Amino acid sequence: MPEVSPVPEEVAAFRARIVDKLRYAVGKDPEHAVGFDWFEAVALAARDHLVETWMDHASRTYRQGRKRVYYLSLEFLVGRLLQATLNNLGLLEVARAALAELDVDLERIRELEPDAALGNGGLGRLAACFMESMATLGIPAYGYGIRYDYGLFRQTIVDGWQQEQTETWLEFGNPWEFERPEVSYRICFGGSVVCRDGESGRQCHVWQPGEEMRAIAYDTPIVGWRRHSVNTLRLWRGRAETDLHLERFNAGDHLGAVAESVRAESISRVLYPADDTPAGQELRLRQEYFFVSASLQDLLRRHLKQRGSLLDLPEYAAIQLNDTHPSIAVAELMRLLLDVHGLDWDKAWELTVATLSYTNHTLLPEALESWPVALMERLLPRHMQIIYLINAQHIDHLRAQGMHDFDLLRAVSLIEEEHGRRVRMGNLAFLGSHSVNGVSALHTELMRKTVFAQLHRLYPERISNKTNGITFRRWLYQSNPRLTALLVDALGEPLLDDPEHLLGGLEAQAGQSAFHQHFRTLRRHNKEVLTALVQDRLGIALDPEALFDVQVKRIHEYKRQLLNLLHCVALYQAIRDEPGVDWGPRVKILAGKAAASYYQAKLIIKLANDIARTVNGDPTVRGRLKVVFLPNYNVSLAEVIIPAADLSEQISTAGMEASGTSNMKFALNGALTIGTLDGANVEMSERIGSEHMFIFGLGAQQVEARRRSGEVGGAAAVAASPRLSEVLTAIRSGVFSPDDPGRYAGLVDGLLQHDNFMVCADFEAYWQAQLEVDARWRTPGQWWRSAVLNTARMGWFSSDRTIREYAREIWRLPE
Repeated sequence: MPEVSPVPEEVAAFRARIVDKLRYAVGKDPEHAVGFDWFEAVALAARDHLVETWMDHASRTYRQGRKRVYYLSLEFLVGRLLQATLNNLGLLEVARAALAELDVDLERIRELEPDAALGNGGLGRLAACFMESMATLGIPAYGYGIRYDYGLFRQTIVDGWQQEQTETWLEFGNPWEFERPEVSYRICFGGSVVCRDGESGRQCHVWQPGEEMRAIAYDTPIVGWRRHSVNTLRLWRGRAETDLHLERFNAGDHLGAVAESVRAESISRVLYPADDTPAGQELRLRQEYFFVSASLQDLLRRHLKQRGSLLDLPEYAAIQLNDTHPSIAVAELMRLLLDVHGLDWDKAWELTVATLSYTNHTLLPEALESWPVALMERLLPRHMQIIYLINAQHIDHLRAQGMHDFDLLRAVSLIEEEHGRRVRMGNLAFLGSHSVNGVSALHTELMRKTVFAQLHRLYPERISNKTNGITFRRWLYQSNPRLTALLVDALGEPLLDDPEHLLGGLEAQAGQSAFHQHFRTLRRHNKEVLTALVQDRLGIALDPEALFDVQVKRIHEYKRQLLNLLHCVALYQAIRDEPGVDWGPRVKILAGKAAASYYQAKLIIKLANDIARTVNGDPTVRGRLKVVFLPNYNVSLAEVIIPAADLSEQISTAGMEASGTSNMKFALNGALTIGTLDGANVEMSERIGSEHMFIFGLGAQQVEARRRSGEVGGAAAVAASPRLSEVLTAIRSGVFSPDDPGRYAGLVDGLLQHDNFMVCADFEAYWQAQLEVDARWRTPGQWWRSAVLNTARMGWFSSDRTIREYAREIWRLPE
């Protein structure tokens, strides 16, 4: 951010507040305080500044009777909050100066803050961006999720293999949150349902659960830019109804006395427990229902307190389901309206559909979620009854309209019958929502043609597109303050408040060599910061003048880290075979986590580390190529990597990435994209100009055509490419795994027989695109012109724009 000299009186007041927090909240004096004590004191001082605005915003929303948005997400990847909060409050330089007077370095204590591990990747980070944008735009909102004790695992690399360890982000507490023990809701599982006659003669269904627990609320204030408003992120923690059975404890059954407590608390222990066992599947379903039920009970209580009736719920509440994880909300909202609040079926269904909306984030069938009917009947028996009835009424309605096509009825049913009876949660979310949206133009088009094709035929107006965006406050102002200062110097201070419309003014600088030099100089600084981090963590020395070629994201076969690694091996072989060629120095940087039970993804991580060890240790390469795999990728690491990247790898198999948001973050910071026409890459190429990106490979329709024709093996592509053949032969023969020569035989054979993700099919096109990268990198005027235009043309990809579209077209908020 551009440096602004803080007002001395503000500095003195904030310094006094820090010292007060240190003494009275942390229990330390300045002489004996250690680093984390100072972090906690500053965080608490900043939090105090939030509270008044937070309460005023909540009171004003209540008085004005404004409609609220409730954003339900299993993930909120908020990252570190200290700098983001100080930045949005306008207190960053005030805090820096106040701490300097206390002989404390803000940068040092900022890095002591744990990175809240409440998400896995783009889904959770998008939720965090949306929460910040809603606060910035003054939209009253609650985010609802789970307060995971450990969250996603901490990734360590042992002998090249991923190892999962607990992420103890709460080890020293969380100064940002407010525990709300009085906000507690009963969550039930199992048991049976009995039918009774009610007072009005209508039958009532009573769920008699076999297990009960509590959901306890923890609130974190989320502040918008310039302190426009403060919203609430409410996360739920699991607690047993009874923490300790004293009689059993005194009888000597010390473990049994706390078994109920351990079982209840396990529900909020870990994000995405491995689901390759029946117990793991059950825990995931429990987690999803747990946070959905608590959230719906909470928002209905709030609405009734304010309005006195639930009949106008859609006018004052908009519930957004972030992906399929919270889709049990359809059945749970129906249960609450029917069984708890006594509404009749038709009115309950009308209110449910009008209140709920659903964002789909994936075309992968397995990610749409389906649960075995037997598990649902055992764990949530009343919900299964409701789902059966929703399904029956839906099918009956279609038949009444003359639709008797068995294949159509089977496709739109909530129950899958073919591979064991399962509940299709994606279909449930679709039927129970008034709006279903994709997250990029291509993704939305493919939703209509693939996973929801038949439902789209029946409800052609229900699906819309809302292309994702990112918050520039985090991914430009905070992550790249030097670039921000350069942009403000070129475009003026108003840019900070309206980058969506003003950033385009940078195009006037795209042809200026002096501006290129400024751009290049600040990139060099960012690369030096990343170089120091790599040296410190891995002991690998990098050349900041090299092209930094970066792919950082969740490890998955469709994201094609493997394609990147095959290019790495091909480049390594070419450098060794042709030492006389003036190879431009390049650094390949990869990072990302593989799901704990995803063996193939873990094998790709191992291959990346094996290649890195071989390439980095080969003196014949002469430093022209370095390979780095950075462990434990998270938001804080992204904030260092992204501003330092020259080339952004967005190379997923076309038609499989819903949107992507890292592609936007890299381009905003001036990195050039090499990628397929997949997800939001399509819209980026339209707005940036494909000539300022490196687009390659099969398109989504071509990929689908190959699959339909049965062309799924990679053998033909390998036969046509001697380069690829040599790469696969080297990997398969153990060149990179001399300790276990057969380690990658199965991986290579799998590509030859079932190239489902078109790795072999796209290899030559990718190689050629990389040659274009090299050619442009050697022409600095062209490279930096493209880099400036990437930044200049990214204004539309702001999450503020996305949220305005949700607010206007889905949530129907008043202007």
